[in-house]
Amino acid sequence: MALVPTPSPIAGPVVAEVDMGSDSNTVRATVVQASTVFYDTPATLEKAEKFIADAAAYGSQLVVFPEAFIGGYPRGSTFGVMIGNRSDRGREDFQKYHASAIDVPGPKVDRLAAMAGKYKVYLVMGVIERAGYTLYCIVLFFDYQGRYLGKHRKLMPTALERVIWGFGDGSTIPVYDTPIGKIGALICWENRMPLLRTALYGKGIEIYCAPTADSRDVWQASMTHIALEGGCFVLSANQFCRRKDYPPPPDYLFGVDDDLAPDAVVCAGGSVIISPSGAILAGPNYDGEALLSADLDLGEIVKAKFDFDVVGHYSRPEILSLSVKDHPLNPVTFSSETNKAVL
Repeated sequence: MALVPTPSPIAGPVVAEVDMGSDSNTVRATVVQASTVFYDTPATLEKAEKFIADAAAYGSQLVVFPEAFIGGYPRGSTFGVMIGNRSDRGREDFQKYHASAIDVPGPKVDRLAAMAGKYKVYLVMGVIERAGYTLYCIVLFFDYQGRYLGKHRKLMPTALERVIWGFGDGSTIPVYDTPIGKIGALICWENRMPLLRTALYGKGIEIYCAPTADSRDVWQASMTHIALEGGCFVLSANQFCRRKDYPPPPDYLFGVDDDLAPDAVVCAGGSVIISPSGAILAGPNYDGEALLSADLDLGEIVKAKFDFDVVGHYSRPEILSLSVKDHPLNPVTFSSETNKAVL
């Protein structure tokens, strides 16, 4: 599949040029709105690098990609699942999807780390992780020196996602304290889970990344609410996909009867960057593949927290509190040190 040309490095409101060296309190960030090259992970990695290079050329220090960008979001696929039954075709579809996922750690993670180091950016990447025979929807984090920092596994897959993706646990809800701010991420409808958001607020998140597959107008309301609630910058990245970005029938079907035209939009994007005051800095974009960039003045966080600090002066811990079980939950443990395994 041919790669789609990258559009102009800015979509949405134009941001002012700044000297990044003169104001360490300002971070230039970019969210990528683009489609996976479905069932072709090497081509998707090449596409990702082109977007990272374009963002870096614009001066971005942080680049955020959509949910499941590497490995693909299998929009419209049923995997042959019905209550009490699964089809042979659905199993074959899962086998192909499993082959498109990546091992973490692994050579594809090393490739992404090298990209972050080459272009000197912090990178937040939506990925489908292959852990043995189970798949997880995750976010990977990398620093500008090309180091892999860690991952967040989606705790609660939505609807039919639960058939194809495993469930994360409390051991992978990190917030990384970096020179450009404290960075973390939740994926798609996880962002509608108040207690999970509160866990990130409790870790002091400042740049809240929200890779998603939700392009509806109501998603914008959630993103604005989170920015105001958390007193943080919110960066939401979604794919923009047309039917032709997926393999044609019968190799890939949107539902049982797939009669969509090749140019039919199947995910309309809506990527956006929002300030702690709720101001839209870039987007939402529904026009096609794009890079959306904005300059984040971290001083705005202080101003927002003066009004409302959800885990600070506006909390009432003597009445309301949250306990997070942040240890790994392993299905099999062994008492012998020599035979210990983590699955």
